[in-house]
Amino acid sequence: MSNDKKSLAQYVQERRENIGLSVLGLAKKTAMSVEQIEDIESGKELFLPATIRQKLAKGLKVNPSEIKEYERIMLVSYDKIDENYINNVKQAILNGDIDNLRCPICSSKLNTRIVKLLDLENNIALHPKAQCTKCSFQIK
Repeated sequence: MSNDKKSLAQYVQERRENIGLSVLGLAKKTAMSVEQIEDIESGKELFLPATIRQKLAKGLKVNPSEIKEYERIMLVSYDKIDENYINNVKQAILNGDIDNLRCPICSSKLNTRIVKLLDLENNIALHPKAQCTKCSFQIK
């Protein structure tokens, strides 16, 4: 398998199906949420934290290094991207104005989402996220 022909999303989905697991089954095996698995399989996650990669590898019965081969390496230097642009994109996501958001690197459409997290006082905090559909640009 050549990692330049298959995305992380495709690899995880194919591997999961080949070992006979549903998304829910993989989520249970890995102690991850169904949403996390779906985000990976839909291409929303391009680069995984080591802990997630290890859990996923165990559930998929592969070595974590095999999964890493399919991840996109973050080559974007964020210090060269205008901070105002990033803040404007984040605000647009929070406002739901996402139709015309473009990557500052390659001008492709951005996939967006809002993650709801709890702060230390159990208040919901909204965190806008974006990733390019073509290159490795992400707003975490």
